[in-house]
Amino acid sequence: MKTRRLMVCAARANTTKPDRSGRETNNVQVADPSSNSSDLRAPVFAVAPMIDWTDRHCRFLHRQLSSRALLYTEMVVADAIIHGPRERLLSYSPAEHPVALQLGGSDPKKNADAIRIAGDYGYDEINLNVGCPSDRVQSGTFGACLMREPAHVAELVSVMKAASRVPVTVKCRIGVDEQVPEEVLPDFVDRMIGAGADAIWIHARKAWLQGLSPKENREVPPLDYGLVHAIKKSNPATFIGINGGITTLEQAADHLEVMDGVMLGRAAYHNTNLLAGVDAMLAGNDPSPDFDWLALRDRMMDYAETVITAGGRLHHVTRHMVGLFQGFAGARRFRQILSSDAMKPGAGPDVIAAAFAAVDLSGEARTLAG
Repeated sequence: MKTRRLMVCAARANTTKPDRSGRETNNVQVADPSSNSSDLRAPVFAVAPMIDWTDRHCRFLHRQLSSRALLYTEMVVADAIIHGPRERLLSYSPAEHPVALQLGGSDPKKNADAIRIAGDYGYDEINLNVGCPSDRVQSGTFGACLMREPAHVAELVSVMKAASRVPVTVKCRIGVDEQVPEEVLPDFVDRMIGAGADAIWIHARKAWLQGLSPKENREVPPLDYGLVHAIKKSNPATFIGINGGITTLEQAADHLEVMDGVMLGRAAYHNTNLLAGVDAMLAGNDPSPDFDWLALRDRMMDYAETVITAGGRLHHVTRHMVGLFQGFAGARRFRQILSSDAMKPGAGPDVIAAAFAAVDLSGEARTLAG
């Protein structure tokens, strides 16, 4: 696999405490932006930004399964960062690194102001959303509808680069509505590169802004991996990653033979344990490791205790764990316990222990790569 570098500034100000097995685990706090840089190299495996899903608790879980996966926040709107509850929107656990902030916005000044504010939180990357087709995003004139305005997006990227201390990247579609992807995507990518984008993540589907729901826009428009691969081959010096319809680590590895990065969204969320094979896959090894599930249990119990002590609820953590044991014996009972008991008033970390106890952790019937 390729080793071309995508430079990122990674804050690593970890604070630790012993967990239930004497290991160390991270407390939840604002990351220290003064930490010095490290770098992220292609090939890159990323978990896509997903509204209502990839919050800080989801990302903490994902980080326990893979040390190398690049994690993304939910999309955060520039106006919300400027005028809203910044600590709630932007703070996270230092354990999440490398972690990128996805920004939604189409006003150059507001985007720049939001980036300067976010700069104090130590994110490793700022990603501009040019791919989300939802109505609420369109009403703010950002997301996939910006595919119609490549010159304006290039201006946004240029202004954001000037305001950012870390790489600025773009996540886009291959086109929208009646656009011809083979015509518009090469021009769009050229403009992003010219504006200084450090990386471009391409969802290999068009988005239909009218007539399809966000869910349908993830399934109905046909995938065109060949076009995205061709874009990469035409731009060997630019980091370009692919997203859309990729559900297994085997598929991810195939794409990484051509692309610099591969991004999974709902497949990584609903079948979370595939993330346990990511580090091995990126190293070119068998992505079916003998994972220490009991250590994961202990870390998540300690993390949940920290969240509850800070005023949160157990369900805030466990709702992201429901897809953890797809294909394992006992997975249904695991889901039942987390979905019911974790919602009860006063529920504590012991619910996690009870859910894990219901699963055959040998996982003999499960293949992480598939």
